[in-house]
Amino acid sequence: MDTENDQPSVATDREVSLIRGGPSYRAQEAVRVIRPNEWNHVRRLTFAIAIGWLPLILITALSHPESLLSLLRDYRVHSRMLVAIPALLFGQFLLESRFRTVVLQITRANLLEAPDLARLDDMISVLVRLRDSSLPELTILVLLIIHSAIAFRGALDGTSWLAQGMHMTPAGWYAILVSATLFQFLLGLAVWKWLLWTLFAFRLSRLNLKLVPTHPDGHGGLGFLGLTPIAFGPSAFAVTTVIAATWRYQILHDGATLMSFKLPAIVLVAIIAVVALGPLLFFVPRLIRLRQQGILEYGVLGQLQTSDFHEKWIRGRTGHETEFLKASETGTLGNFARTYKRIEGLNPFPADKEALIALAISIVVPMLPMILAVVPLVTVLKVLLKALH
Repeated sequence: MDTENDQPSVATDREVSLIRGGPSYRAQEAVRVIRPNEWNHVRRLTFAIAIGWLPLILITALSHPESLLSLLRDYRVHSRMLVAIPALLFGQFLLESRFRTVVLQITRANLLEAPDLARLDDMISVLVRLRDSSLPELTILVLLIIHSAIAFRGALDGTSWLAQGMHMTPAGWYAILVSATLFQFLLGLAVWKWLLWTLFAFRLSRLNLKLVPTHPDGHGGLGFLGLTPIAFGPSAFAVTTVIAATWRYQILHDGATLMSFKLPAIVLVAIIAVVALGPLLFFVPRLIRLRQQGILEYGVLGQLQTSDFHEKWIRGRTGHETEFLKASETGTLGNFARTYKRIEGLNPFPADKEALIALAISIVVPMLPMILAVVPLVTVLKVLLKALH
């Protein structure tokens, strides 16, 4: 019997998508916004804008044409519909791509033996069932309805296209019931899919991963997991864009200052960091133990090697000095020292600087319009140029 062919396999043609399933995805397939194995980004984006943004313009132009300029100048609407929603749609593609890469890397790198490969296959089957369930998306919709019913009066902020006195305009109702709901639903969907990835990461960390303390990635062979925080970047970008747009409005119209949002901004950054990087924390204990075990095991080997080297070339060097530079033990000892240094430098948190920088950019860039509402662009550029020097 060919035992190799009998091993469970999570091959590349196995269904490993976290995105391609659920009622909303099937609805997009039904109206042909999405086709099998094609994301059709332009079509999806056009469809979202046609539902969430364009009707606001048309309804305002027909019902309150004198307020059309107010709508066109409302950065909050455009940031949500034309920036945040495209970011969330792109985030779905990026999360799927990163998750596929993780599963493929696990199998290609032979990180699991046959029993754990079978468990991995079961894990993916569970994720697929959860992904296809109607309950999570129904729960998101119910929560959005409750939120809209409770918070809609808070939207009466004096913006003419949104409300006339204490009465919501038709465009205002559409903004709350459709446009804002569309954004919030996509955001809720992104959070749900990220929870699926978090569940997968947790269960993966409990498997018997074949990790090596001397792996050149500096993370015991799990360095590829550092690609995953980037997948949360579009969601962080979308959230920060909408929040910063609200803060910008408060600065321009309500007399708020940048310092008014110092604490909320810190909390926002902390929440995004915890959510984006949290799944990687599951692997930290395993990598800490791997580093400690590597130091002990390689320490024993190092003791034996250096003792032999010391005995031969220090105590017994007399008459053999000319042979030292040609001896193979010299290069072996140097290579071993570098290997041991690699173990000492093993980073138990599998995220690289590139991922952290990308995540930071997804937070900082949406904040710039808010900052520019207070600080002139020329001043910002001068500060950046000065920092470069």
